This record gives sequence, structure tokens and C-alpha cells, in this order.
Amino acid sequence: MSRRRIIPALAAVLALALGVAACGGDDNDSGSSASSSTPSTGAAESAAIKHNDANAKVTLTVGSKNFTEQKVLGEIYAQAFQAAGYSVKKALNLGDEKTALKAVKTDQISGYPEYTGTALLSFLKVAAKDIPTDENEAYEEVKSGLAKDGIEAFPPTPFTSSNEVGLLKKKADELGVTKISDLKDKAGQLTLYGSPECRTRRDCLLGLEEVYGLKFKKFVPVNIDQRHEVLTSKQADLSIVFTTDPQINREKEVLLEDDKGMFPPYNSTFLMKKSTADAAGPDLAATIDAVNKGLTADVMQELNARVDLDKDTPEQAAQAYLKQFKLIPA
Repeated sequence: MSRRRIIPALAAVLALALGVAACGGDDNDSGSSASSSTPSTGAAESAAIKHNDANAKVTLTVGSKNFTEQKVLGEIYAQAFQAAGYSVKKALNLGDEKTALKAVKTDQISGYPEYTGTALLSFLKVAAKDIPTDENEAYEEVKSGLAKDGIEAFPPTPFTSSNEVGLLKKKADELGVTKISDLKDKAGQLTLYGSPECRTRRDCLLGLEEVYGLKFKKFVPVNIDQRHEVLTSKQADLSIVFTTDPQINREKEVLLEDDKGMFPPYNSTFLMKKSTADAAGPDLAATIDAVNKGLTADVMQELNARVDLDKDTPEQAAQAYLKQFKLIPA
């Protein structure tokens, strides 16, 4: 079955739920955001996001971090805000989470999507062992923690995009491993690849060392978009991958069970200064809520696949999602 059947099927199931959301339409942006033709009145009325001319006075600059899923999410929010009538600019591909949050705090961007687990570990410095395993509890901790710094964390997506330790099935069978703790006496002979920031993150190399006591033969930083390629080319024995990666082939690649619960929930929450959110008015929260409802793990994996495997642009993948879920006019 084609991956592209996933979104239409789920859209049909969730159409009624999405229909209750507020705000949206088209926008006279400077061209930095995704463009769409002005819909007819009938088409606009059928979309979940309703256009509000009053929002045009508010300019929102949407940011994202520097990998496929983030760029797709950034595009989804940018196009949705534009549909709600806001003037929209984009600053996608910013870098890591610290760069993105700094951009919010210094008003370089209005907001960006971040993962709850990343916020807890990197921003709020919560020890991996102390992070809630319940998704709602993790979000509430992020919300209250960032609120002290004037940052609003909007309710998260249904999907969680967790880090995992991946390896080829043949290698797993050879090592006799099914869970991360199985690596305890084998890590010294194995090479682990991960993103450049993995070395200092508690949900990556640092956590594997501190929580599982693993000492690898070598850690090699690699661009995020090469995390599966290094496995198939046999450069890496192990690689840090994401659960929503479309490249994961369950017949050739396996994910080791996180049997000590090191990897926290990674639901996506849109971060923005509270003052910026207040100035944007109630349509902002309604738009984010409408967008998030359909973002399940299956849908997010397909959107990633459209970009990484089918070579759509993030803008095209985002537009497909918004139209299939009737958030904007088809």
C-alpha cells in the first residue's frame, strides 16, 4: 500500500474533529511565506481554519530547527498562520534547539516547534531519570518551566518523535541484542554515530553513558540526514535515529528497546514568547490546535517520507497535510 494513502484515510476519520477549530484563510504576505490563491467564499467556509482580516496587522516569523521533520512542521504552522490572516515570514533551518530558543528570546523569530523531551533536558536541565514518562505530565512540566522565562508552550501534537538506538537487523542478530542494556559488555567494540550535539545531550550519547554506563569504541558526529545512510553503508555499528523516520525498514533495521526509560516523551509543542502570543490574539491558539489534531505518528512519518524519499519540498508536504485535513481550502 502506498504511503500516500495514509493521510487521506486519517483525514476522513478526523474531519469532524478538525472542523470545530477556529480561524484562517489567505494572507497578503511579502512572499517569504507559502503562497496560495485567494479561495472562493464557499471554499473558505469549508476549511477548518477561518480567515480573519484583523490578524493582518500581526506579523509572525515562524522558525524551525535544521532537519526534515522540523522544516515540515515549520511550513505547516507558517501556512496555517497565513491562512488565519496573519502576515507571515519564515526562518527555517536555524540550527539546534539552543539556537532556535535564543532566536525566540531575541525576537529574531516569533516561535518554532520544539519537542517536550528536548525542552526538559536541554532548557530546563531535568535529569533523564527524573523526566516523566507520561506525555501529559512531561508537557505540563515544560509549560510551567518555560513560563517562568516568559515563554508559552502550546498544547502538543499527538505524535512523539523519540530518539532511539538503531542498527541493522543482521548486526543485532550477530551481537544478540534486543535492548540497550544488552550493549553493556559490547559497546567498547562498537562505533556510534549521532548528530553533532548528541555528544553533550542527556537524550543521546551523554545519557547512554550516564544511564546505561556504556563506553563506546568511538562516537562520530554526522549530519542528521545521514543517520540511516551510515548504517546501510556499514560505517556505523549503531546510529541515533528518530521513531518517525521514514527510512526505518523493520526487515533490515531494528530499534533497541529503551529498557531503562532514558528517552523521554518527544511530543512537539510550539514555543513562543507569551507577549507575542497575547498580541496575536485568540486565533493563534485556535490555529495551532487545529493543526496539531491530525499530526499522529503515522501522518508525521508519511510527511517526512514525502520529503526524504519522494523528494517533495517541505512546503509541498505541509500543503498536502493542510489540504487533506481540510484545514485550508483544497
